[in-house]
Amino acid sequence: MQKMLEELELRRAAARQGGGARRVEAQHAKGKLTARERIDALLDPGSFEEYDMFVEHRSIDFGMETQKIPGDGVVTGHGTINGRLVYVFSQDFTVFGGALSGMHAAKICKIMDTAMKVGAPVLGLNDSGGARIQEGVDSLAGYADVFQRNVLASGVIPQISMVMGPCAGGAVYSPAMTDFIFMVKDSSYMFVTGPDVVKTVTHETVTQEELGGALTHTQKSGVSDLAFENDIEALLQLRRFVDFLPSNNREKAPVRPTQDPVDRDDLSLDTLVPDNPNKPYDIKELILKVVDEGDFFELSPEWAGNIVVGFGRMGGKTVGFVANQPMVLAGCLDIDSSRKGARFVRFCDAFNIPIVTFVDVPGFLPGTTQEFGGIIKHGAKLLYAYAEATVPKVTVITRKAYGGAYDVMASKHLRGDVNYAWPGAEIAVMGAKGAVEIIFRSDIGDAAKIAKRTEEYREKFANPFVAASRGFIDDVIMPHGTRRRICKALATLETKKLENPWRKHGNVPL
Repeated sequence: MQKMLEELELRRAAARQGGGARRVEAQHAKGKLTARERIDALLDPGSFEEYDMFVEHRSIDFGMETQKIPGDGVVTGHGTINGRLVYVFSQDFTVFGGALSGMHAAKICKIMDTAMKVGAPVLGLNDSGGARIQEGVDSLAGYADVFQRNVLASGVIPQISMVMGPCAGGAVYSPAMTDFIFMVKDSSYMFVTGPDVVKTVTHETVTQEELGGALTHTQKSGVSDLAFENDIEALLQLRRFVDFLPSNNREKAPVRPTQDPVDRDDLSLDTLVPDNPNKPYDIKELILKVVDEGDFFELSPEWAGNIVVGFGRMGGKTVGFVANQPMVLAGCLDIDSSRKGARFVRFCDAFNIPIVTFVDVPGFLPGTTQEFGGIIKHGAKLLYAYAEATVPKVTVITRKAYGGAYDVMASKHLRGDVNYAWPGAEIAVMGAKGAVEIIFRSDIGDAAKIAKRTEEYREKFANPFVAASRGFIDDVIMPHGTRRRICKALATLETKKLENPWRKHGNVPL
């Protein structure tokens, strides 16, 4: 028996070495952790239970039968984050460049299947050169097996991709179907075709970083939700992020006790909105002042900045926030912000996370670029997401809510549960000046008359009381009491029951 135990330890030690000391050193030289070091940093100490440590590939072509490394380039298993179960796979770039083989894929599929059975999140630490060319179609089949599970797990368990190295070709589509994608600056990149292929086909010269680096995907494409400075920061922030989420679609997010009173007022909010209706202010200040202890996890802060999305807590419970940002494009909705908001709203709805919406929107962004780009369809995504959502929805109009954008932003007409407005809110088809110039077109040459008409229109329509008189606004509230009123509203909605008509699935305007 002793000999067998020693043999086991030798085999385990061989598996833990990955691609060997030289390749581990090369990984460290790039400022990157190894696959196992990443798992150790992510999970609670001592909690990791590994699966399939001794799995090897089955390829016998191109001399591969002589190149077998236990684990086959990916470390899989489960552990805990702050005591909560998660499943994780960590691709090992020191083994065949992390390239995916049939058995490599089978290991990932196994933990995804198990995670769906037990209702726990799947966290993927991606660091792979793509499909293992020596295996041909077997590696492509492996990718498809993973893709299928990504789809089946969508809306059932949270799926998060942390791209920590290369992710190219078919490899990008698994992260693309997960709920959130995070990247590491200067060491991770994602693209369907690399710079060499791009140069051959389109004659464009571009670097890997320019084509698919972390800054490209967090600022230009919106593919990635956040980019971190290094592996350690990325993994620590992933731990923090997972804490906001429920384990699956049948559970609620964990409750974190807070010393921040739910009835706390903040008098500074009474002066947040400027007297000049055209002057911007930072909506994030409002979010930070109403959430528990100012703790807000923002997503995609550098892409589509005219809408702010992210998670915070109110009374210790996770809430998803969506807010128009007057600091960017005056808070107008456009193609990118509609996509960004819609995807976030749908995630919250899938996982029973209440949605709080702060509205200051002058409308949809006009122009040929938006129209030719399909703003009608893309804007409808956000409308569809809010209308479909059955989770508690609390809305606060802080200033402008004009036209169709008023409807879209979680209005009472889209089954908003509790809809508030601040006293200075303007709810109308359009701004007073534009409305007057249409209604009283014959008076346009008379500045004094137009100014008088504008003021009359503003007093009659550009306020929250007309909407309140129709029951479209439940109450006009004092800004300083916003946290208190939202917390009370969410507490009353804890037992909300609402179901959409039976259907296989809706047809989102993709």
